[in-house]
Amino acid sequence: MKHIILTVAALAACLTLSAQKYKGVVDKSVAVVGGETILLSDVESEVQQLRASGMASDKDMRCEVLENMMDSKIFLMQARVDSLTISSDIVDGNLNQRMDWFRTQLGGDEEMEKYFGKPMYKLRQEWQKALEEQSLTEQERMTVASKIPEVTPYDVKEYITATEAEDLPVVPVKYKLSQICIYPDREKAAMSVKEKLLSLRERIINGEKFSTLARIYSEDPGSARRGGELGMASKSIFWPAFSDAAMALRPGTISQIVETPDGYHIIEVIEKKGDMFNARHILLKPQYTGEDREKAFHTLDSLKTAILADEITFEMAARFYSEDLATRTNSGQMADPSTGSAYFEIDQLKPADYAAIKNLKEGEISEPVESQDNEGYLQGRSGNLVYKIIRVDKIIPAHTATFENDYTQILERVQVMKQQEAIDAFLDKKIKETYIVIDPLFAECDFSREAWNTRK
Repeated sequence: MKHIILTVAALAACLTLSAQKYKGVVDKSVAVVGGETILLSDVESEVQQLRASGMASDKDMRCEVLENMMDSKIFLMQARVDSLTISSDIVDGNLNQRMDWFRTQLGGDEEMEKYFGKPMYKLRQEWQKALEEQSLTEQERMTVASKIPEVTPYDVKEYITATEAEDLPVVPVKYKLSQICIYPDREKAAMSVKEKLLSLRERIINGEKFSTLARIYSEDPGSARRGGELGMASKSIFWPAFSDAAMALRPGTISQIVETPDGYHIIEVIEKKGDMFNARHILLKPQYTGEDREKAFHTLDSLKTAILADEITFEMAARFYSEDLATRTNSGQMADPSTGSAYFEIDQLKPADYAAIKNLKEGEISEPVESQDNEGYLQGRSGNLVYKIIRVDKIIPAHTATFENDYTQILERVQVMKQQEAIDAFLDKKIKETYIVIDPLFAECDFSREAWNTRK
């Protein structure tokens, strides 16, 4: 499920305001940066949002928040001078996403108003203004960063020469791999799950408690222990098929089977408020038998034997027998779905894949292994079950980055460094030139940028 549900008690504990010196202080201006003012309430609101998001800090969070806000005000003033414009569509989308997230975490509109101490319309107004300013700020930051001269091979060589060997980036071991994949009988497994869900639905209609059956059978561990209950949440955080089915139900009625990328569900709506709902569900995922595994492993073993006997090449076997379309058309060669690179670092490999190849040499082929495909990667979920053999095409050992072998990686590092230097120089210059007042309430803050410390 795409959502995260926190219990009210746990959330209340993580949102406790710890800094006693801010309690009881009437709202006031705590910083003036040029023509921009930062209120204590602005700082407190940001702290509340960060803590509600699970953010923590080993420093005074309010000092960090204030410093970030002051940095942003410097960029904002320049953005207005540069006449940068706001994308309303992006701001509205981000605002709706933020509102829905907090409504879900806090349990609805009333709880959200109580926590922030403001009506929803006021929160929406304040957050829209903040997101509009954030849009301008980020655009100006990117403008400043983009003004650096183009990084040349000379810059890269100069960086390598000026940097101690132990401070140069270490390139981890990388693998180039190919695979042949076979899927279990997914249609048969899906039919079995649907039959089980239909049986559970009939039992509920005949009088058994949905919550009891959810505790026993549901494969969503987070909600199963609560009798399948998800908690009041915005429909936008669920898979569309799930939220559409839930919103169409009357409270107390049971849905037909609903398919999402997580599996198959039946749903009972408990309560609906606008575009939010609280529902119970029972989730079942397709299960595969030992027979599926044995059959696939036998085929993969036979293919491996034929490849090692030079009866067929790995590339030809992948084209004819692999059931993974993404790699079959490329002779079995694997690619990282996030970057498109043919090389994988260890933490980019699925655990089962790495376990299968970690002791292999170049050119060797793994034993058959049970793993997952990449189908769910871009949706932020695990993939489908797949059986495979993997060939290690090439291994690049871990090494200190060099100009000859890792130019692109060092180039990117130098670019980032120069961009940050440009941003730092811009901020330091503007802070010196700008009228700034920081309230004594924050006099003890040790800001990370020394220029701010000199203006306290």
